[in-house]
Amino acid sequence: MTGDIVALLGFAALFGLIALRVPVGVAMGLVGIFGFAAIRGITPAMNLVAISPVRVIADYNLSVIPLFILMGIFAANSGLSRELFRMGNAWLGPFKGGLALSTIASCAGFSAISGSSIATAATMSKVAMPEMRRFGYADSTATGVIAAGGTLGILIPPSVVLVVYAYITETDVAQLFMAGIIPGLLTVVLYMLTVRIFHRKGLPEGRPFDRSEAIASLSGVWPTMLLFVIVIGSIYLGVVTPTEAAALGAFATMMIGIVRGRLNGRIIMQSLVEALRVSVTIYTILIGAILFGYFLTITQSPQRITAFLVGLELGPYGTLLLILAVFIIAGCILDSMAMILLMVPIVFPVVINLGFDPNWFGILIVVAAELGMITPPIGMSVFVIKSIVRDVRITTVFKGVMPFIFTDLFRLLLLILFPALVMFLPGTM
Repeated sequence: MTGDIVALLGFAALFGLIALRVPVGVAMGLVGIFGFAAIRGITPAMNLVAISPVRVIADYNLSVIPLFILMGIFAANSGLSRELFRMGNAWLGPFKGGLALSTIASCAGFSAISGSSIATAATMSKVAMPEMRRFGYADSTATGVIAAGGTLGILIPPSVVLVVYAYITETDVAQLFMAGIIPGLLTVVLYMLTVRIFHRKGLPEGRPFDRSEAIASLSGVWPTMLLFVIVIGSIYLGVVTPTEAAALGAFATMMIGIVRGRLNGRIIMQSLVEALRVSVTIYTILIGAILFGYFLTITQSPQRITAFLVGLELGPYGTLLLILAVFIIAGCILDSMAMILLMVPIVFPVVINLGFDPNWFGILIVVAAELGMITPPIGMSVFVIKSIVRDVRITTVFKGVMPFIFTDLFRLLLLILFPALVMFLPGTM
């Protein structure tokens, strides 16, 4: 068989395995191994199986992933998410729909120390959902706000997805982190406007402003602010590398939890085990992606796809819009991490050939991945919320996130039209 036929069979087998609910990392690994063996032989394929896991696990740059995950788990188990929500409610509660607005603000704050959209959505479901129900919010509004706010976890640094994108494209992760800050803040503003515009009829009235409560609430968020300054500030100033910042952040989060009496030996051990489980899942996907990448390389699929897209003569921005459309559609059936690991190696050569900045493209891809996390029929954030708030129908959650889908499309357009929103902070480093 020719390389083209093997490549087509490989992609068909991959999506077939995913449809059968085989874990994405395992599916990519199996297709990569057998596809490579079909072209080069079983012995070289087995050599890849022996080398690739060691290569991924031993990579110093990838150690940032388990460290940021551990930092987020320490923060969640220390109750920082509840204190962020309390502060947001104290300051934004007097506005109509104040609880929804404070949920979005809290998601942004927790994203700055979590790095994971799934963790942000799961944590805020436990914190914000009971309060919004108590004050009369419709389930669709409450779950929609949490699902949309949770997607901030993969955009606002530190972001595990941005780390993975930097790894597979050999891009500077520090600059990517800085590139995500302004788009992240823009997202917070747009989501709050979405709540006020599209959900205004069902929003409860705000409560009276309590100055003493608002001032007192600030005392609970200093750990989050300190951690953000320690991690992102030190990266921005070039004092430490992102990996060193991740280790520093995880250690500082643990020490803050211990000093405040929120973490003890048992909880620390539980946090370590939980971080290990999440990290193993991500590393499995990474290893599978590496094996699948070898298969793509020997079939020359990226080069052929590059030639095909350039040959369409859509122009640089026309080709970019086509790529983003494919990512948005793929996001409906694939989780964000798997989508980036599967598709970025294929389209990244096209982007470089068109002369686009890799940092700017990375943020656009993450925004498209965010959109996929709340888009039917899969929507990972939606299913996470459903698994926690079991008495809410999945259709109710999707109904609540629909306005935010249009907001995300508008935000994506803004970032395309005004690249300075992404490139300003990296340019000041």
